[in-house]
Amino acid sequence: MSVVKSIELVLPKDAVYLAGSTVEGQVVLTLYSTLVDPVVKVELVGRGYVEWNEETGETLDYSRDVICNNKADYVHKTKTFPVAGNWLGAGSHTFDFHFNLPPRLPSSFASKTGHISYFIQASCMGREHILGRKKVYLLVQGTSDGVQENCPQRPLMVQVEKKVSYNCCSRGTVGLWVHMDKNVFTPGEKVAFTTEIHNQTGKCLRSVVAALHAHVQYQGFTPSAERRCRTDSTQLLRQEASAHIGAFTTTKMVSTFSLPLLLAVSGSGRQHELMHTRYELVVTVPLPWSLSSVKARLPIVVTRSPADSSSQLLVLGGVSPELGAPGGREQTPGE
Repeated sequence: MSVVKSIELVLPKDAVYLAGSTVEGQVVLTLYSTLVDPVVKVELVGRGYVEWNEETGETLDYSRDVICNNKADYVHKTKTFPVAGNWLGAGSHTFDFHFNLPPRLPSSFASKTGHISYFIQASCMGREHILGRKKVYLLVQGTSDGVQENCPQRPLMVQVEKKVSYNCCSRGTVGLWVHMDKNVFTPGEKVAFTTEIHNQTGKCLRSVVAALHAHVQYQGFTPSAERRCRTDSTQLLRQEASAHIGAFTTTKMVSTFSLPLLLAVSGSGRQHELMHTRYELVVTVPLPWSLSSVKARLPIVVTRSPADSSSQLLVLGGVSPELGAPGGREQTPGE
């Protein structure tokens, strides 16, 4: 039986740490009996990895799946705690620690194709054997490079018009105008936009849908070191507003939604080693009687300035599984 009863990490619950901020916590080690020559340490680790299978065909002279992958190490710091007399008695022992996160880090991220994760791991060793270990994942909000930090705010308007047929021989147009006072935002900020629908048909329009999409381009390499890219899209937020937009009328709507507190920043320098993220607001007016829709797409820039060394954000709600830190099995004493 291991002499270690338990090893725990005490950290603020549901905290989102800004790159450049400080992670503070405690290691609580509980022993059944006296442990001689213990090594008690804590590590801060941050790394990313992407991998996917790419189908190839006759155009490349072979037909087989190729595994594309890439990885990056962002931070690895270790603190070993001094032990007076080189022994610890039975009972609980508390060790305080703090780590300064590097100022330029990508955000925590998880998807089927890749992940960027940060964790704190505490361990206790005796005579070169690991007696106990515990790992806790952190949520880290990345910061922007200098270009994105100084990205100017600009009003943005997109106009789309579509000609449609209805009632067999009738034709008309549906116009969609979407206006934003700015298109540069920070995680957690409210996004406001105005939608104007010009219904020049004899049919009634019933709803307007707004959705925020993240388009992530992953960068990897084949076993022969050829660079490959893959792009996946995820819907992060969706709003559907019921409306009664009568025939040959114009309706204006003002909408708002809040961005998640944890997001990859647009075009982050360090994250670009593995992936490049861009965001798009898509406003859709369904036309069920014509089996089509009218869509307006507006690019959104997500940026975040570096924090001072003590800054951290607290998560008030859940984190999107596509953009939050990946879950991990916590290792317990004796593993």
